[in-house]
Amino acid sequence: MSPILTEAVRRAVLLLALLPLGCKDSDEERAPEPEPVIPSSPVAAPTVPSSPAPVTPAPIAPLGPNAKTEDERNSISVFESVAPATVFVTNTRTMFDRFARRAVEVPTGTGSGFIWDAAGHIVTNYHVVEGAVEGGQGLSVTLYDHRSFDARPVGVDPRKDIAVIKLVDGPTDLHPIKVERGLDLAVGQKTLAIGNPFGLDQTLTTGIVSALGRSVPGASGGTIRDMVQTDAAINPGNSGGPLLDSSGRLIGMNTMIYSQSGSSAGIGFAVPVSAIMRTVPQLIRGGKPDQIGMGVVIDPEQRLEHNFRIRGVLVLRVSENGPAAKVGLRETVLTRTGVTLGDVIVGIDGDPIKDYDDLYNVLDRHRAGDKVKLIVQREKARVEVQIELVLLP
Repeated sequence: MSPILTEAVRRAVLLLALLPLGCKDSDEERAPEPEPVIPSSPVAAPTVPSSPAPVTPAPIAPLGPNAKTEDERNSISVFESVAPATVFVTNTRTMFDRFARRAVEVPTGTGSGFIWDAAGHIVTNYHVVEGAVEGGQGLSVTLYDHRSFDARPVGVDPRKDIAVIKLVDGPTDLHPIKVERGLDLAVGQKTLAIGNPFGLDQTLTTGIVSALGRSVPGASGGTIRDMVQTDAAINPGNSGGPLLDSSGRLIGMNTMIYSQSGSSAGIGFAVPVSAIMRTVPQLIRGGKPDQIGMGVVIDPEQRLEHNFRIRGVLVLRVSENGPAAKVGLRETVLTRTGVTLGDVIVGIDGDPIKDYDDLYNVLDRHRAGDKVKLIVQREKARVEVQIELVLLP
């Protein structure tokens, strides 16, 4: 085959190969190529979430001017009723102002209190008026209506942190607090505290009875038993103020808080009304609490008990013709060879007596004339006797 023919054949074959691909003459318009077909995926494509339509909050129907909840009405009623019986107690010290060249009274401490009777007796904590009792400080009492009066100490019981003071030339329109015997308290019931925390007079806080029967160290170092625990906010300045129930009755006197910061931590304690009702009349009558005993001499410091590691209260001496002498209690005797220990009081009416604090608190629940079952340790034997309690001079 000639080379010319061979070249012609090659060109013809090339032209035939290009025709299926849609090639046309150069002077014709090229047709658009078809778009490729993409197979559908088995997984649905993510959709963009549409923004929810804005929700218009329902309008709050306002309460009427006199509409209040039942609990609110109760709190308001208790406060309006008892606030006039609550007072602001201020300790003052007389100091000489060198610039003014005159004596002035300077407040040194504050607390709360409540009016006990129409004669002007005010009940508060011992630690609130301690400076005035020991001398060197005066007392001022501010009433609900901001009238102020001087006051003087009447009597104190440091072991229970209770004190009674009296207004000097007080008014005749006083409002004593409501006190009732035999209140049946329960954990969970409502409490209301009125006082002057941080000097802010007539402050109301509310809560519940958190616990009953607490034993807490008092201001004098002794233990105060049967304390009422509450979570109503009690702060410095509330001391001596009333703790009330929902009927406005006194259930305790705010005394202390459990707090590392010095402010309310939701754990406050109040001296129970039973102790207040028993002690306050005694302080008004005699300036000190009645001491109930059995005709024995003991050592509140318990030095011999500590030395001999005795658990209980050692009888040092038996009063002549007293109840203890009548039932044959034995006293401690000092001899040439040492000490012969007397009877050790270890129980009264089933209550164990481990130390003087136990003995004091058990006897404090009794009155003169009561008869109790006394258990003493005598050498290696335990002796049980029936003994009558008497009022100590």
